[in-house]
Amino acid sequence: MTLLKLDVISVRNIHSATIQPSPSLNFVTGANASGKSSLLEAIFILGRARSFRTQYVKQAIGFDRTQLIVAAQHRQHQGSVASLGIQISAKQTEIRIDQENRQKADLAYLFPVQLIHPKSYRLLDAGPQNRREFLDWGIFNHNRNFLPNWRNFSKALQQRNALLKNRQLKQVPAWDRELIEYGAVVNALRKEYVQLLAPVFLDMAGHFLDTSQIELRFSAGWDEQLDLERMLVRNLDRDLRYGFTHAGPHRADFLTFHNQRLAKDYLSRGQQKLLVLALLLSQVSLLNSEARNNCCILVDDLTAELDTVNRAKLLKYLANLGCQVFITSTGLSDFGDLSTLNNYKVFHVEQGCIQQL
Repeated sequence: MTLLKLDVISVRNIHSATIQPSPSLNFVTGANASGKSSLLEAIFILGRARSFRTQYVKQAIGFDRTQLIVAAQHRQHQGSVASLGIQISAKQTEIRIDQENRQKADLAYLFPVQLIHPKSYRLLDAGPQNRREFLDWGIFNHNRNFLPNWRNFSKALQQRNALLKNRQLKQVPAWDRELIEYGAVVNALRKEYVQLLAPVFLDMAGHFLDTSQIELRFSAGWDEQLDLERMLVRNLDRDLRYGFTHAGPHRADFLTFHNQRLAKDYLSRGQQKLLVLALLLSQVSLLNSEARNNCCILVDDLTAELDTVNRAKLLKYLANLGCQVFITSTGLSDFGDLSTLNNYKVFHVEQGCIQQL
């Protein structure tokens, strides 16, 4: 999957811009608040139909504009060229692939996007929801059975929680059966994915951290010495008291250990950033080995993430990965020595205007 042409209209301070990016590395320079991150945000919206900068994607619409549009011509894995686009207004979101109306999931399958930015390290020390989202995005691309089962599980969970809040106990067993059935599939797919990801992550961590003492530990969201059905029965009084379900895949998590210690408590902030970088890139590497469409990688503010040595390591790795990459920084010198790179383009952003150098 390679973007051949990208059109961005009314995404923050980018009123209208068209670029033809390199299929490999794309360096984006410009002063702070010039629109570099807005360009990456537009690409992210094209792939995930949401923003990484705000909870509400409508807030990415430019000032005094009624809608934003991001559209692209892209080359697929078999070489054919197709079009995709997303239009977001205050009232609705429209997605089109080859002129046909499609769903968000169709867009996400067709154009997977991975983001690395200054807050990425929070994957280690933020709440478990961030880590579940990280896992589930990978599983979503790994196995098409995940999304329908996850949706059915989420529906059952919402219904059960509503019954608990209203203390309508007669209907709880019926939704328990749904919760158990679909929860078992979601949990199994998560465990399978972690087993696949772990060795790739271990290898990647060795590349950036020069260590092999890394371990991923997955938690299902309940004590698996007891099956989920027994946990739901055991916790019913507690669930009723608080009005929500305490045990299940919606409480799943994974933790990262270094030398048998929690990485977030033991490693320095710089090492944590490298560990998260290894996690994100291992997910990309696994996706690329399985999926028909290679992942697009967005790196926002390279200098905030890495020192000079590790920037060089990252650029060398990305250059050989076979992915399309967009990297931002304030100046071209921040990217280091580019003389060994064969296929790249440089774009400069100023007050929302994008120009290829």
